[in-house]
Amino acid sequence: MCGMKEEVEEQETRARIWLRVKRAGPSSLSSKLNSDLKSPSSDLAKATTKSSSEDELKPLSRPLGVREKPAIRHQTKLERMKEVLTNDEAIAEQRQHLVKEAVTKGYFHDLNATRRHGGKTWIAPKVLIRQDRSLYFPDIFGKSLADGSEQHTTSMCMGKISIICLLNTKISEIHVASFTTPTLARFSSHPLFNHLQINLQSNALKSILVSLFLSSLRRTIPPEQHPYYLVSSQNLEYQRDAIGLMNDRVGYVYLVDENLRVRWAGCADATPEEARSLEVCTSMLVSRLEKRRKEMEEKGQRLLGELQEMRASKI
Repeated sequence: MCGMKEEVEEQETRARIWLRVKRAGPSSLSSKLNSDLKSPSSDLAKATTKSSSEDELKPLSRPLGVREKPAIRHQTKLERMKEVLTNDEAIAEQRQHLVKEAVTKGYFHDLNATRRHGGKTWIAPKVLIRQDRSLYFPDIFGKSLADGSEQHTTSMCMGKISIICLLNTKISEIHVASFTTPTLARFSSHPLFNHLQINLQSNALKSILVSLFLSSLRRTIPPEQHPYYLVSSQNLEYQRDAIGLMNDRVGYVYLVDENLRVRWAGCADATPEEARSLEVCTSMLVSRLEKRRKEMEEKGQRLLGELQEMRASKI
């Protein structure tokens, strides 16, 4: 009797379980099972998507440049030290700069950064940066490859549309050429166009080595480019972030208008779209400057004609 009773209880238990499964339905159980099985892979997929989105290159998100209009005269070290000691804003700026350098800038930082996208940190804009939002390109001085005289970008670029290239390695020269070749082929002989190359060597030892090999540098650079090729040892420590100069190993290209404002910028190796964008933006700035110059000349001629008529009527 006892064995029959246990068998009946077991059958009743099985019946209750079967009824629960039937009421719940197979779809809910299978969906729960599938969700339990898929959850690890879905988490992995989300993590992979997040990682790829973070690694993806993004367009330039801000205007590059400095807020102050550049001047040929620069602060001396003594003046800078005095400002840092007496000005609260300068003290805060110095503190932020030192913290950032200590955290992000190691000896092999730039070299390691080239492993991601070849050192490229943004995609160049497809259109010009609006004039009312644009900032100034800082003054950079250096020795002209033509005669060794000191030249400043401020005086060389004022009143003209300029492409300014910053480079200091052989690979950076290739980067710059990938951007500028189509534009130079079209505008190199235009009277309102400038093309400046600045060999920027902020490292003292590298700067000395470059100075020693200036003769060989002159042989590699075309003679017509010598007056527009500067060798600079200027320390851009406090302007690097402002102009987006994040990696010394790659080349940087800036399109600067006649008022010394940065209207376009690119870095590292150019894509075909970026090279085309530089050409189109340069064409727009040159055309606008030509139009303004022509209008000014016509206005000047009208004023001169009116002045001559007034003099003739007095006679």
